[in-house]
Amino acid sequence: MNAKRKDLIILLVEDNDDHAEIVKRNLRSHRLANHILHVGDGQAALDYLLRRGEYADAAKYPKPHVVLLDLRLPKIDGLEVLKEIKENTELHRIPVVVLTSSQEESDVATAYDRYANSYLQKPLDSKKFSELMRDLGLYWLEWNIHPCARKAHA
Repeated sequence: MNAKRKDLIILLVEDNDDHAEIVKRNLRSHRLANHILHVGDGQAALDYLLRRGEYADAAKYPKPHVVLLDLRLPKIDGLEVLKEIKENTELHRIPVVVLTSSQEESDVATAYDRYANSYLQKPLDSKKFSELMRDLGLYWLEWNIHPCARKAHA
């Protein structure tokens, strides 16, 4: 691992508070993340990432190591958020994991066309959801080498 777990930051973009709580609880129960920042719509996600408005303070709102992105979001759709992230030279290296209920082929194709790093469907079964969060956390937060972390430690 190239950064301490406690230093890893996840931006969770999820409009369903129940789903967000399940994700946060599962990642914390597996001790995979201490810094999970949650926003509830696409506009807030872009404001956070681009440090606009209430998120302007970089010390208070640091760049995430991973974005977990739902697709069906208010204000700005998740696919549009993904497009904005991957087209921005300051943000495009941040891994974006689509975490959604949608299994529509067009959503999967569009997400990968817009350079999603992974596309995961939320399982309905709570045990499978917990396993998915453990595996997702291990891969993206433990095993994967983060370009942001490498730059910070170079």
